[in-house]
Amino acid sequence: MKWFSSVVALAAAQLAFAAPELVKRASVNDVASVGYATLNGGTSGGSGGTSTTVTTLAALTSAVSGDAKKVVIISGTITGNTVVKVGANTSVIGAKGSSLVGVGLRVIDVSNVIIRNVKISKVLADAGDAIGVQAAHQVWIDHVDLSSDRDHDKDYYDGLLDITHGVTGITVSNSKLYDHWKASLVGHSDSNGAEDTPITVTYVNNYWSNLNSRTPSFRFGHGHIYNNVFDNNNDGINTRDGAQLLVENNVWTGTDKPLYSTDEGYAVATGNDFGGASNTALTGSFTKPPYSYSLIATSSVRSSVVSGAGQTLSF
Repeated sequence: MKWFSSVVALAAAQLAFAAPELVKRASVNDVASVGYATLNGGTSGGSGGTSTTVTTLAALTSAVSGDAKKVVIISGTITGNTVVKVGANTSVIGAKGSSLVGVGLRVIDVSNVIIRNVKISKVLADAGDAIGVQAAHQVWIDHVDLSSDRDHDKDYYDGLLDITHGVTGITVSNSKLYDHWKASLVGHSDSNGAEDTPITVTYVNNYWSNLNSRTPSFRFGHGHIYNNVFDNNNDGINTRDGAQLLVENNVWTGTDKPLYSTDEGYAVATGNDFGGASNTALTGSFTKPPYSYSLIATSSVRSSVVSGAGQTLSF
């Protein structure tokens, strides 16, 4: 009985790791508390700055610009065919029930940005990615909901979440990516190693479903991918071009190549449930990230992650 009680207590503690995220982070002034975004002074976005609520594309575009510390809250549905550039020291917050339709967010050549609880759908390829992070540093993307559809060809939309051009200090957490062709690309191109080798990205507690590819596709740099759920995707994690990934306690269903290498990408994989398929990635050397973290037990990942991923916060 003592042994059984200990197991129950341990399981409860592991479940508690994920559950408080929905409560303690439901403030517009929260700062990053997990992954690479916590390093190099952390990621605070616009915490403590002025707060503005926007309901139109023009107001959103104006409110997120510039480097002053600011919190911008999206209310209602904003439509368009464009991407909006987000300035440094900014927190972009989606109010409950809000959405951007055809409108993406781009974080380029800036640092200290938070995007939380934002729902984005159907951003056309001629506009750009749903969220694009380029040559930026210290970015926390949390509880976002990103999708389009797979009714069109693969180039009708671009990426849901592309992270490129030497970015560092990026965390993607508690988010939902689904119903799309090309989900998340890390690293700009096969020939961009000189710029992209410093890349550092954490993916934690995310739900990936009905995606064709790039879940994620990771070139160069270092990536820590843990406690994610992958359901019914045509592809898995593709480690490429010398990337070093640490892949821990993730769960897959419905793919025959959950983790694999191309062009000498590497991974260290522990505690994963590959859904009956196999890890074929080359074994890497990245075994410990430069920050502290806790793992949910693999058997509890699905119940802990799926229901809380995406736009599930209230402020």
